[in-house]
Amino acid sequence: MNAMKIIVMDVAGVLFALVLTAAIFVAANWAPERPVAELQARWAPPPSKFLDVAGMKVHLRDEGPRDDKSPIVLLHGTGSSLHAWEGWAQALKDKRRVIRFDLPGFGLTGPSADGIYSIDNDISVLMAIVDKLGIERCVLGGASLGGGIAWRAALARPSRVERLILVDSVGYPTTPISQPLGFRLASVPGMDWLLENILPRYLVEQGFRDVFGDPNRVTAEMVERSMELTQREGNRRAFLDRSHQHQGGNLAHRIPELKLPTLIIWGGKDRLIPPSNAERFHRDIAGSTLAIFEDLGHAPEEEDPARTVAAAGQFLDN
Repeated sequence: MNAMKIIVMDVAGVLFALVLTAAIFVAANWAPERPVAELQARWAPPPSKFLDVAGMKVHLRDEGPRDDKSPIVLLHGTGSSLHAWEGWAQALKDKRRVIRFDLPGFGLTGPSADGIYSIDNDISVLMAIVDKLGIERCVLGGASLGGGIAWRAALARPSRVERLILVDSVGYPTTPISQPLGFRLASVPGMDWLLENILPRYLVEQGFRDVFGDPNRVTAEMVERSMELTQREGNRRAFLDRSHQHQGGNLAHRIPELKLPTLIIWGGKDRLIPPSNAERFHRDIAGSTLAIFEDLGHAPEEEDPARTVAAAGQFLDN
């Protein structure tokens, strides 16, 4: 009887220790939502502006000469923001009009009005923005998720897209070699409440280090920016909704229909979407140009903007 009592006390002690540890972890990493007004001063100084589109106030930057007949529109990837293209925008804006914006559910744009997240919806938002800005044709560039939106927009509205730039783009079914822990946790049942309310710094930093070819290129500012923008009201719920929602079917079989000048940029150390996909894009899009940067990872536009934008500039000049 005494032995049984000791076992019960030991189990109770273990359970208490686990609950206490969990409570301490949650308290230490508690990260409440922040209103967009609180984040604007730091992350949306001029030339940022907010455009009323599809029931949202879309955070957008529009720089460079207004007489550019084919502006460059850049779309970021999952969990990112227009800031990922800062190096490209600074390099291109003296000669070209460069437009970039936070996709629904990311950055300062925040959640979509209808709670629906699909590439088809993203294309609708994209077209509404270029229409509102009076742009008839553009060079459309996208990284990762943004690349998938870009090439599908070129298929859906070919008269509106003059050239295409795909950076480590989604497109073909693939199995990641590795992916950020946050992405993996989003697919685990029962994790929603936790992911909506806590934000460990190491989780964000691990995400960057996982997608960069050289983890030493990850800066404290990148991590801090990502943490603060993730806390924007509604963003974490939107990320989970996008993770859970069906994205509208795989259209990889239609990629060979793309008949416009296309540049494919890839990181040779991309472990999320392997470089074999770059080769496949290159084969399927007749006349495309391929540039693989062997030392870079899944986000080469942010990891090394100088080298990658140089390849884009050469493509645009040609």
